[in-house]
Amino acid sequence: MTQLSYPDIEAAAARISGRVRPVTVASAQSGNAPEAPTPTAATWSAPPSNDPAGSGVHFALEFMQYTGSFKARGAQNFIQTHLAEGTFPEAGVTIASGGNAGLACAWAARDAGVPATVFLPANAPAVKVERLRDYGAEVRLIGSEYAEAALACDEFVKSSGALASHAYDHPLIAAGAGTMMTEILSQIPDLDTVVVSAGGGGLFAGVATAATFHGVRTVAVEPKNCRALTAALEAGEPVDVPVDSVAADSLGARRATPLAVAAAQNDLVTSVLVDDEQIVGARRHLWGEHRLAVEHAAATALAGIHGSGHSDRPDNSGVYVPAPDEKVCVVLCGANTSLGDL
Repeated sequence: MTQLSYPDIEAAAARISGRVRPVTVASAQSGNAPEAPTPTAATWSAPPSNDPAGSGVHFALEFMQYTGSFKARGAQNFIQTHLAEGTFPEAGVTIASGGNAGLACAWAARDAGVPATVFLPANAPAVKVERLRDYGAEVRLIGSEYAEAALACDEFVKSSGALASHAYDHPLIAAGAGTMMTEILSQIPDLDTVVVSAGGGGLFAGVATAATFHGVRTVAVEPKNCRALTAALEAGEPVDVPVDSVAADSLGARRATPLAVAAAQNDLVTSVLVDDEQIVGARRHLWGEHRLAVEHAAATALAGIHGSGHSDRPDNSGVYVPAPDEKVCVVLCGANTSLGDL
């Protein structure tokens, strides 16, 4: 399957209802923001709203989701689908990921009362290993690089019959992520634009599929040096890209999922690229002005609508500048971060 449909997302929403936290949507207005801000890495101002109701820019606070990121949605959809269809093996589910996807997979498995085995490099941060074990997962530390852990995970699937999960490249994972969009629209039914960061593209594919169905524009934001989706669109297919960004821990996929490439083939979808300075500035703004502590991947989305550069057109050469009366929702997708550099 290389393309999601809205019924896929509707089915996922029904499947995970009551198993995830509905997203909270809040106004992003910060009071007396300057009319012509000059953002830097140290000071960053959200664009003021010209809407008299003050509803121009909103934040989707998905970082409040279980395990601290949107990944909980896809993990629940993936596991619950296989359980319902009788295709969940006794060996349980397995994944090679010490990040948000691994945490979500372990948590969803614990919630379902099934085994989870997570593969990590031997030098993985102790805090991640401890948290995974707290969720009840069996943690296997293999090699010194992620690629070695991923290879060991593949071998485990073959030898044990465990169900292989993925951080983003699976239709059930992407459909689960897309359920957030229907929840956003239930709170902002007249939304014009949703802004979301893109790494491997699972979140983007799900959100864009749901948004397009409802006639809502999607802006995908990537770090300039982690541009898997942009490169795929330029090449006409997923291709490998270099990974080098402050947000690479979450957005550093070497290639985009075909699901994301298919979802981007639409006039209602556009993409922008931002540099690390813009990402850091947006993250500091979220903490300094709103007391929202998010990871760099979440701040990437915000950087996409108002960064250090300005553009009068929505394309991937600069930020996306909303119209004065445009209702925009920025998805803040995760908060598994260190507070030390805020």
